Parts: sequence; C-alpha cells; structure tokens
Amino acid sequence: MEIEGGCYCGAVRYRVEGEPIFKGQCHCRECQYLSGGAPNMVMGMPGESFAYAKGSAKAFSRSDLEDPVVREFCADCGTHLLSKAPGLPGAVLLKVGTFDDPGLFGAPQVAIFTIDKQSFHHVPDDVAAFERTPN
Repeated sequence: MEIEGGCYCGAVRYRVEGEPIFKGQCHCRECQYLSGGAPNMVMGMPGESFAYAKGSAKAFSRSDLEDPVVREFCADCGTHLLSKAPGLPGAVLLKVGTFDDPGLFGAPQVAIFTIDKQSFHHVPDDVAAFERTPN
C-alpha cells in the first residue's frame, strides 16, 4: 500500500509505503484535544518507509509525562500529521484525515483508550475495544 498526504495548507507533504501495522480509533484525552473532541483515526505504518516529500513538520511532546508520545504538526496551519508512540517503536501513526485518499483507511480494527471515551463517541459493534491498549 502506498499513501500520500499532507497538511491543510499544503506546506508539508509525506509519502509512506508498506502494509498497515494496525488501523485504529483512539479515544484518549490527548487525541480529543487534538481532534476537537472526536476520537482520532490513525493508521500505523512502518516508520522506515515514511518520508516527508515537501517541507518538514514541527515535533511536540509533553515535558510533564514519562515517555510521552511525539506529535508532528505543520508549523504553518497546525494540521496534526502523525504521532510516534514509545510503545510502537519504528512505527508512525498517521492521521487518516491527512491522507490524499482517506478511503484507504477502510475501517478501524481496534478502538483504544475507551476509558476516556465520551458519551457522543461511537465504537462500531464489530470493532475490538480496549480501556487502554491491547496487551
């Protein structure tokens, strides 16, 4: 599978190739902040095949957390492009809304951090759900 995508303003573009590691929706509070309140749809892809094709992203991680997630954004428009989680070394968690073709996502295989799920969030009946992450 080949995925191309980028930010809202077009200053940052990326390309990645390979088979998805997983397809998920994350309900954690951090993702709710970044999405404006909804769960975040992500596709885990092999990091070694990921490259920025145009521009570069600004990285951010919280200094008050042990082993925080690193989040990468467009410095111009603020689009959240990807995350790198300490629990998934070597993977990039691409934000599905940044794909040129979000339909490549298909559907989530797993819903994580449902302990933080809001009453207005929907988890499809056929999707495995976990309060935190699967072991």
